[in-house]
Amino acid sequence: MRWIRAAGRGLLVAAVVLTGYVSAPTQPGDATADPAGGDGRGPMTLATAGDLTGYLGPLLEGWNRGHPGEKVTLVELPDSADETRAQMTTGLRSGDGRFDILNIDVAWTSEFAAAGWIAPLESRRFPLNSFLPPVVDTATYDGKLYAVPYVTNAGMLYYRKDILDREGERPPVTWTELERQARTIAPRHGLGGYAGQFLPYEGLTVNATEAVYSAGGTILGDDGRVTVDSEAARSGVDFLARGVRDGWIPREALTYKEEESRQAFQDGRLLFLRNWPYAYAGASGKDSPVAGKFGAVPLPGPDGAGTSVLGGSNLAVSTRARHPESASDLIAYLTSAPVQRKVLTEGALPPVRAALYQDPALIREFPYLPALRASVLAAAPRPKSARYEQVSLAVQAVVHDAMAQHQDPAAAVRRLAGELSAVARRG
Repeated sequence: MRWIRAAGRGLLVAAVVLTGYVSAPTQPGDATADPAGGDGRGPMTLATAGDLTGYLGPLLEGWNRGHPGEKVTLVELPDSADETRAQMTTGLRSGDGRFDILNIDVAWTSEFAAAGWIAPLESRRFPLNSFLPPVVDTATYDGKLYAVPYVTNAGMLYYRKDILDREGERPPVTWTELERQARTIAPRHGLGGYAGQFLPYEGLTVNATEAVYSAGGTILGDDGRVTVDSEAARSGVDFLARGVRDGWIPREALTYKEEESRQAFQDGRLLFLRNWPYAYAGASGKDSPVAGKFGAVPLPGPDGAGTSVLGGSNLAVSTRARHPESASDLIAYLTSAPVQRKVLTEGALPPVRAALYQDPALIREFPYLPALRASVLAAAPRPKSARYEQVSLAVQAVVHDAMAQHQDPAAAVRRLAGELSAVARRG
């Protein structure tokens, strides 16, 4: 199953494009400068953060056939998004000029832009009006377009349809309904109630941010100001901490990343699971105990549909790109309608083109597309910060302490506000 093989990528779900050359410096912020002194066109190297589905090579063959003087060579980096980021930032900080195009996790755009590593792009060159609207926001920083959305993602709630049907219940729309069903129905069937990705890593940042956003809160304002010390944020953190305290979130879930949580649901050990769309295919596999017995809906919130955090990746042009014109054209190619369709059908990755989510043939092949579309349209980016890595580490540590019952939610939110303020002062 392609979705299973793709799972190891976590939130960075596609390629990273680099050149194989060391070039002279360009002027920061100039995406059309050509340090080689030519017209900005020439060959590129495309390095993927583990192309585990094998779809990217054939896509690039199509480009190479039409652009013999601007060929792309595929090189694969480690599967782990953290390792990919480490390799990218090491090279960018050293100024070695190896990077042409960066396929970055959507949460990294602000950090990379603020550091001067990626250049502003001309929005007219890309089909932004054809994308699902929320994904475009992940590619902007300080009012400018610094990347182009390539793959999107949003969390969904997976549920055991067979069990809810047996109980005469519908999938939950609110936290109250989710909590009641997880607390009362799940034990009657020998199941854990609800799980997400609660190990202290980027997945917990996502789950915690979704809870805060769903409650109507924020973590950082658009201006970078710390806004997390609010009643809404306390409500979101309390929802997660209360689940562990009252037992409808199994304590084992505090060790879950994407794959551990998917496996628990697929093995028939959970009534509800928050996960990305890739989990659908694995749970539908011929050897899955829950195949044909589950469904997927948008995440619930306190009073209705909740807010998912956007995942996925954006394509950006390095400020030291050797052939920036070719790089921009390649981005336009990878976000074109025919290629985006193949990103879904051959790469099993959620595309950014809005029309694909309403295509009847694709919906028959990927039944979760309507729910995913609703989730993406209601989704929001993670906090935008030039020091995003430190912001994420603070969120992970504090929320995990609250869920592990080491600190009550109100005190945890106050602590988080203090830690984020310290990060902002260092910035």
